[in-house]
Amino acid sequence: MEQRLDFYKASPGALKAMLGLEEQVSTSGLEKSLLELVRLRASQINGCAFCLDMHVTDARKNGESERR
Repeated sequence: MEQRLDFYKASPGALKAMLGLEEQVSTSGLEKSLLELVRLRASQINGCAFCLDMHVTDARKNGESERR
């Protein structure tokens, strides 16, 4: 199996920016399930199967339905 990119080492500045964005978004007041749908869509666009699975699971945990 091919090792995945270690983004902590590859681009620490980008990781810092991404974590800062996540902090701002999580305190925005938007529904958690809606935020997971946004993350899910970003993962679809990026083609990341790992992230898709993670965000589908998190959306379900936050009360999102299969139909939305």
